[in-house]
Amino acid sequence: MSASLVRLGHWITEHLVMFACILGLIYTILPIAVVVVMSFDDTGDIVYQFNGFTFENWRHPCAPYGMCDAVVTSLQVGILATLVATVLGTLMAFALVRHRFRGRSVSNVGIFLPMASPEIVLGSSLLAFFVAGGYASYLGFTTILIAHVMFCISFVVVTVRARLAGLDSTLEQAAMDLYANEWQTFWRVTFPLVFPGIMAAALLAFSLSFDDFIITNLNAGQTQTFPMYVWGVARRDIPPQINVIGTAMFLVSVLIVLAASFGGRRRSRPVG
Repeated sequence: MSASLVRLGHWITEHLVMFACILGLIYTILPIAVVVVMSFDDTGDIVYQFNGFTFENWRHPCAPYGMCDAVVTSLQVGILATLVATVLGTLMAFALVRHRFRGRSVSNVGIFLPMASPEIVLGSSLLAFFVAGGYASYLGFTTILIAHVMFCISFVVVTVRARLAGLDSTLEQAAMDLYANEWQTFWRVTFPLVFPGIMAAALLAFSLSFDDFIITNLNAGQTQTFPMYVWGVARRDIPPQINVIGTAMFLVSVLIVLAASFGGRRRSRPVG
């Protein structure tokens, strides 16, 4: 075997992990790229075949009847569910990490149950709960919100708890040695250190809430969210404005991640 082939083999072996990461990234980004491209498609008879470039879909994103109302509903549910789940989940994470109490192990198992259970089981169980409670005729925005908070809390607890577990407790002890009380230590030391984990948990909760279909569909009544709207129109034809909404949500997510990344770098940059 020639020396060049040997060097090539060594180079491929050394960069094998990089190649695997690139392939995984392409596999992940490819569906998103299709959605972005199709958001500029001039609508034709064949769904998801590019028929020509146009900006009309972006100029009139609310052209399909009822789509923007469904998007607004999903945003309202997602924002409210994220706020409630983030606050409750963060408090639960602090309790589980910082305190020892009776039933702590059982609480840990209970937190993982919504994450481990299939969505159809959670959705049908919640529906049975609402029906048994006499709310069968009141299914709608409120029941969707309750359901979303329920399954989002588990993800918030796990994310914030991981951040707390890796927190250096000596920083808090140093603050107290400098005569800071517990309240000052929390807001000036603990909370800024945990905040990236809380923000990550909130973004995850919002994504899960906005994207959910199965649990929402079982407990929505006459209320329609964006995933339910997409499922309904997909049986006939898919308006290109759906790709516009998907692209816009993707761009907003990227901007939030970039802003958080640049903000973290600026805070970590030494002064002077």
